[in-house]
Amino acid sequence: MTFSEPVLAVQGLHHRYETGHVAIAEQSFEVARGEFVSIVGPSGCGKTTLLKILAGLIKATSGTVTLEGRRVNEIPPGLAMVFQEYSRSLQPWLRVRENVELPLRYQSLSPADRRQRADESLAAVGLGHAADRYPWQLSGGMQQRVAIARALAYRPRLLLMDEPFASVDAQTRADLEDLVLDIRDRFHITTLLVTHDIDEAVYLADRVIVLSLSPSKVIANIPVCLPMPRDQIATKEVEQFVHLRTQVATLIRRPR
Repeated sequence: MTFSEPVLAVQGLHHRYETGHVAIAEQSFEVARGEFVSIVGPSGCGKTTLLKILAGLIKATSGTVTLEGRRVNEIPPGLAMVFQEYSRSLQPWLRVRENVELPLRYQSLSPADRRQRADESLAAVGLGHAADRYPWQLSGGMQQRVAIARALAYRPRLLLMDEPFASVDAQTRADLEDLVLDIRDRFHITTLLVTHDIDEAVYLADRVIVLSLSPSKVIANIPVCLPMPRDQIATKEVEQFVHLRTQVATLIRRPR
């Protein structure tokens, strides 16, 4: 797959906390429109700090982040985020449809249009039948589908995902990975995924960015040239997948 202009550009990013801890030494990379990029690295290398900076939740000490040419200094319009703790990101007193509609209340949409977009997004993640339930009535995997549907309903220009499947069982994780690939193919959403799972990083991405130990920097930018569509069994048996997984794992275990 060929990509053109960048949606997200990170240049010379550096971050030091008030405690003096340097989480990010220097990071520069771009994410093109429609691209799916995974970010991996050793534990504690600042992946979550990076994601918070990209989302405008905290300000970097130095360097720049631009989304579609506009500098990110606060939470930018057109950005959606899916968190690991799906149960905390959903409002338990709101029904599923109402949770999905929540970010749409800040857009110039009529109640009927909000409802239609929420229902379309729930159908896209296979939860059209659950619109009138409460999150606590759903399984963990279904709750994370609601979180993905909420992000999808927002029609983001950039989707950030922070370990989104770490809290579910292996089978549910595989199902959610395939769901994300299906959504990407249908809606062409530019996506940046932070994960500790090397297989997941390679399986989902067009490119894998590998970070060093903290204070982190980019030590590798690896294209993933695996055929589409991908399959949980067949793709992971391909020699190129095994090679990529080994390459990424080696970099993480022996970071420069």
